[in-house]
Order: sequence, then structure tokens, then C-alpha cells
Amino acid sequence: MSAEKNNKNLIVSCPTCQEDVVWNAQQTFKPFCSERCKLIDLGEWAAEEKRIPGEPVYYPEQGIDYDS
Repeated sequence: MSAEKNNKNLIVSCPTCQEDVVWNAQQTFKPFCSERCKLIDLGEWAAEEKRIPGEPVYYPEQGIDYDS
């Protein structure tokens, strides 16, 4: 993610489309450029296309395996 100072506003890249986004109070979907990009990202997480790396979670005392 690129970030630059521009007139005291931070500029970031939208995680979905890479468009520049001004990080200020008027930008309601930050860090995304639009609601569309925000929902695309949410859908990718919901479909498990994106994951946070790490070991699978297993709680043997509860018989719960969160990797399944």
C-alpha cells in the first residue's frame, strides 16, 4: 500500500483496485475507494479466497476444529 503526504492528507491505494484514496473524514469507505470495492473485498474474505497466515486452530477440549 503506497502512502504519501499531500496537503496534510494521507493518500493510500484502494486494496481492491489500487486507485488513490484520500484518507480523510469525507471518505466514508476508506481504505477503499467505493462501496463496490469494499464489498468485493468482503466477498473474497467470505468465500475464503483470502486468509491470514498461521496454524489451524484446534481446541481438543471442545472438539472444535476451525480449519475444517
